[in-house]
Amino acid sequence: MDYIRDPAEIYRQSFATVERESDLTSLPKDMRKVALRLIHSCGMIDIVDDVAFSSDAVKAGIAAIEAGAPIICDVEMVRHGIIERHLKHGNEVLCRIADEATRSLASEMKNTRSAAAMDLLKDKFSGAVIVIGNAPTALFRLLELIDAGAAKPALIIGMPVGFVGAVESKQALIENSRGVPYIAVRGRRGGSAMASATLNALAAGLKGGL
Repeated sequence: MDYIRDPAEIYRQSFATVERESDLTSLPKDMRKVALRLIHSCGMIDIVDDVAFSSDAVKAGIAAIEAGAPIICDVEMVRHGIIERHLKHGNEVLCRIADEATRSLASEMKNTRSAAAMDLLKDKFSGAVIVIGNAPTALFRLLELIDAGAAKPALIIGMPVGFVGAVESKQALIENSRGVPYIAVRGRRGGSAMASATLNALAAGLKGGL
C-alpha cells in the first residue's frame, strides 16, 4: 500500500495542512501555537472558534513549567498524553484517580473519583498547572476548593468532554476563573488528547512559523 511512512514527514505535512486550512488571525501569536496543537490533536479546524483563554494564560503556563511547577491531571489518559521529555525542569506529573484513598474519599464525598483526587492534591495547587481533560466534576471541584481557600494554581487547562456538566463546568471557569489564568474549550468538545496537547504546546512549543 502506498502511504507516508516517515514520522518526520507525517509531522511536517500534518502541521502544514493545519496552518494552510485554519484561520488563526483572531488569536494572539502565543495562542496560535496552542490552537495549532489543539487542531492537530482532534482533527477539527473549527475547534479554534471554541477556544477561550485569559490574556496571560500562555505566559503564566510557560513560566510555571519553567519554574518546575507540578502538573496535576484529572485522569491517567491526560497524564500519559503529556510528553515528559519536554519537561526539563523537574516537574512532577501527578494523578491520583487510581489511588485507594481516592476511591474511599469519593464514596465519603458522594462525588466522583476525579473530584476526590482534586481534594487529595490540593496541597500541591500553589503555582501548579492543572490539566483537566475528562471529568467535569474535577473542574467543578477545583473551583469549589479555590473558593474554600485552597491555594491558586498558575494555570488551569479546562477541557472536560461530554454531555453532563462539561459545558457548565467550563462556562463556570470562563465566567469566573477566580483570578487564575486559564485555557478552555467551550461546549461539549474537549478530551484528554486536547488537554495534554495544550500542555505539550506550552512545554515545547512549535518551531518557527506564525
